[in-house]
Amino acid sequence: MTAFVLAHLSDPHLGPLPRPRLRELAGKRAIGYLNWERKRHMIHRRDVLGELVADMHAQRPDHIAVTGDLVNIALPLEFTEARVWLESVGAPENVSLVPGNHDAYVRGIRDHFPQAWAEYLRGDGAASDSDAVFPYLRRRGPLALIGVSTAIPTAPFMATGRLGRKQRDDLERLLPQLAAEKLFRVLLIHHPPKTSPGRWAARLHDSNALLDLIASHGVELILHGHDHRHATVWLDGPRGRIPAIGVPSASAMAHGHNHPAAYNLFSVTRDGDAWRCDHRVRGFADRTLGEIKDERLI
Repeated sequence: MTAFVLAHLSDPHLGPLPRPRLRELAGKRAIGYLNWERKRHMIHRRDVLGELVADMHAQRPDHIAVTGDLVNIALPLEFTEARVWLESVGAPENVSLVPGNHDAYVRGIRDHFPQAWAEYLRGDGAASDSDAVFPYLRRRGPLALIGVSTAIPTAPFMATGRLGRKQRDDLERLLPQLAAEKLFRVLLIHHPPKTSPGRWAARLHDSNALLDLIASHGVELILHGHDHRHATVWLDGPRGRIPAIGVPSASAMAHGHNHPAAYNLFSVTRDGDAWRCDHRVRGFADRTLGEIKDERLI
């Protein structure tokens, strides 16, 4: 059987920032803007992102998952420019997106990403004029792509997220149905389901509830961003361990604790009565773009 190849990138933090109006720099945005001008614009490079996406396209994946943080301080024009970038990555039917905390950076702009990126956030069968509803479901080949939103506005110096009761209840109904269909279930989420030590200010508030849900009903694979680092964490599932895979920012130069830009490729095939999932990582090492890792996950 031919493998279905899923590419995964995250946290492009698209620059350069549009010039903000003075009234747009109240509160948290002012801090974020100063941080961008002082440091982050040197880390998140559009040329790095362009080279990475071109390399990803050369691998000819069957579908692409993007796990959030397209923008930086959620200026209105950032959402418009991010839509243009999304279209360069692929058509909505070929790219599945979930939002990150920077996409809901401050209160009062939570409608921006559902409106600007709507076609990339809709599940199969949703009306063309419908709002984004999470979790969404997209069936692609043998995969069931389940997108959730952890994007919530937070106080300055906080980058936390939350699923909320409704999304968790919907997942509890959805996951067993998809298991019965014998689909390879991929959960797309921005925040890691299990918070790394020392990341209290960037945690997922209801991670324990999500971990309980996964332990009860399972998925085959979890993809996330947020931490800007390579990560493979194995979570308890109903029939064994489940890999949760993180990836660095797709635009990042090596800096401090952050890893340089990279993306994941997952080749999924049915192996008898079980699944096989091979994982490759391509990205920058010593300023050279190439293969970083090749392993069998499942």
